[in-house]
Amino acid sequence: MRRRTVPALTQYATPRLVASIVYDGHPAEDDPEWRTSGAPSAADYGVWAGRWCGLTCLRMALLARDGAAPSLWELLTEALPYGVYQERDDGTVGPGLIYRPFADFVGERHGLRAEVITELTADRLRAELDAGRLVLASVHREIRRPDRPAPGRGGHLVLATRHPGDTVAFHNPSGHTPETVAAALPADVFDAFAAHRGVALHL
Repeated sequence: MRRRTVPALTQYATPRLVASIVYDGHPAEDDPEWRTSGAPSAADYGVWAGRWCGLTCLRMALLARDGAAPSLWELLTEALPYGVYQERDDGTVGPGLIYRPFADFVGERHGLRAEVITELTADRLRAELDAGRLVLASVHREIRRPDRPAPGRGGHLVLATRHPGDTVAFHNPSGHTPETVAAALPADVFDAFAAHRGVALHL
């Protein structure tokens, strides 16, 4: 079956508020569209909105494959029993998505073969995209402002979709403008933010 176009989604319910949330301290739980995430309350949405970039990437992939996908909250509820996120005894959540439990989760619950890649070099990323895969790639969140020097590598997941010429096209769940949600950067610029690890999804 031919894959549908991959939609570009944000992990926040209201895309126009992303800049205010990530740069100006606007509380995520005050997002007026929080219910579209499927969360049971604004407070629950506020806890997870900044953490489910990886599940947003998964949701984009499922929409591309199937034309439909569970809500982010439904995906989270499915993922937690697999240990995809570390929930602490004090009610806080660990720093991010854990790859191998995530691969088990998407395989068992959504029939997606997911390959954890610990050496996701620029060449390997191109090869995966050439093979028709979508790749969750770990990058620094400030990839949304690529005109500035990369302050680090990793900590945030984007969905790489293709590589036209010597660029990487990707969807950034925390993009704060339309151009940074559905983005394309020269491969060397993308690589400056990349942690060289991720998960390839075989659709």
